Amino acid sequence: MNGTRAPLVPDRAGALAALGIGLAVVVILLGMDRPPICACGTIRLWQGVVESAENSQQISDWYSFSHVIHGFLFYGAAHLIWRRWGLAALSPKWALMLAVLVEGSWEILENSPIIIERYRAVTVSFGYSGDSVLNSAADMGFMTLGFLVAARLAALVTVVVALAFEAFTLFMIRDNLTLNVLMLAWPVEAVREWQASA
Repeated sequence: MNGTRAPLVPDRAGALAALGIGLAVVVILLGMDRPPICACGTIRLWQGVVESAENSQQISDWYSFSHVIHGFLFYGAAHLIWRRWGLAALSPKWALMLAVLVEGSWEILENSPIIIERYRAVTVSFGYSGDSVLNSAADMGFMTLGFLVAARLAALVTVVVALAFEAFTLFMIRDNLTLNVLMLAWPVEAVREWQASA
């Protein structure tokens, strides 16, 4: 998404600010009494079973692909804000920090009782109890990875990779970022039944 101009990557100050925001989110989540790690007491790099007590508890899972796509989308939004609309009052080095702020805000909201109950009520995530702090921190890391990758890839390549991720997770677990947003915002019973029949 970088076109012919320099990509919107942070300098040292921007990277430290993004890290600081991420750490602040971790502190807030701990203050919300979110579990630091999986209740199973084990830390795993990958958890591939969606209908499992360890889903959204470990470092990575099928939804990590969605967080990488978040980074693609946030980079695209930053590109529009800074390159096309001109945001003269704010240096582009802060774009990643703002992306981490948005992602971190979602992690806090996602782990609030109202959103946890919403997931349980309208999606196939009947037993969802929120994320571990480890998983939330990793989600912010995957978003950052997506942001930095998008800064180096052509826009078309980024779009193709995002679509490939969406198709791959749809095939593997009958869920992806698009369906997750749809089912959270405007549940479709036919989609829910299709997902549950896997």
